[in-house]
Amino acid sequence: MSSVSQRIKKYNTGLLPEMVDLKYKFMAENIFRFYRGTCHLFYEDLSKHKNFSQAPLSWICGDLHLENFGSFKADNRLVHFDLNDFDEAILAPASWEILRLVTSILIAFDHLEIDKIKAHKMAQLFLKTYAATLSKGKAYYIETKTAKGIVATFLKKAGKKKKRALLDKRTNIRQNQLTIMMEDPRHFEIDFGLKQRLTDHITEWISNSSDGPYNYHVCDVAFRLAGTGSVGLKRYAFLLKGKRDPNKFLLVEMKQARPSSLAPYVKVPQPEWMSEAERIVSIQQRMQNIPPALLSHTMFDNEPFLIQEMQPVKDSINFNLIRDRYRDMYKVIDDMAMLTASAQLRCSGRQGSAIADDLIAFGQNCEWRDHAINYAIKYAEKVKTYYATYMAEFDNGFFKVE
Repeated sequence: MSSVSQRIKKYNTGLLPEMVDLKYKFMAENIFRFYRGTCHLFYEDLSKHKNFSQAPLSWICGDLHLENFGSFKADNRLVHFDLNDFDEAILAPASWEILRLVTSILIAFDHLEIDKIKAHKMAQLFLKTYAATLSKGKAYYIETKTAKGIVATFLKKAGKKKKRALLDKRTNIRQNQLTIMMEDPRHFEIDFGLKQRLTDHITEWISNSSDGPYNYHVCDVAFRLAGTGSVGLKRYAFLLKGKRDPNKFLLVEMKQARPSSLAPYVKVPQPEWMSEAERIVSIQQRMQNIPPALLSHTMFDNEPFLIQEMQPVKDSINFNLIRDRYRDMYKVIDDMAMLTASAQLRCSGRQGSAIADDLIAFGQNCEWRDHAINYAIKYAEKVKTYYATYMAEFDNGFFKVE
């Protein structure tokens, strides 16, 4: 067995075995999904390059790639486009986040068979816009009224999606009751005892948490499968029904929180969070302009969990659909770069992160950008080697979970 396969297996130790088996299959689908599922490899390798650790410290989402930007309805009920995955969030050098994203551009575009020259131009565009936004020292945001071009079209389309459509997609009627649809391959039955304990827990959360929805009770619970990197974690979907309005329903998920995969490689002192779920929620609230409604955290069976609403408007941009539309692609990458810099500026000077002046100076310094693009190009090639090794050993049965 290769060292990369050993590293992957070691990282996934302790997760739900039957779900890890699915995760390995998902990672075998294509190189970009493999990259999404191996965030730990990226940062273990990056930590050996000390020159990138000299960047100002910032709160980062950790696993930033093209599919971790998307639409969601914020607490002000407006549809926003922003960074939207914070499971790996941590205080780290600002450049680490950028290298992860720029490498993802190169890998995703190669997978989509987009011209290499175009991919390099998009990577350079991201770095240029990110640096320019930092240089201004002002955080910006994108919601339906401020979006332009393809992102405006994307948000308007997302905003038209209604809760009823999500319910129709994820639920069905059994014995005259609306329940979570078990025919959906992303949903799995759970045993009666666990189901009852989960129901009791969310019922208590609704009653006692200021973050919870009012006047709802639990109708149904199921295990939920979603994402790539997070596959293997405990994740549950809850169907809630209005007490006053029996035709009002809500879907909520509760996802297990683990330590950030960056934690072993970041030598910077971190705050003493009450739990890993508190870490995720706190950093998300700092980095996003306005976070989603119902974002909360809890402890269940002495394990930390993140709670959030399952929204019909939540979606990410499909780059395969715009692969031949250069102007649209340019606009999306430009917006993503602006949002990344804005998130770092928004949480500057918080619990050890660099102040805005230091981020401005970092943006004005052009030297690091050439090093960043060169590293990303080389690392994208390394990921190809990793993926080839992974596929060979996956086909040989090394990753089969007993």
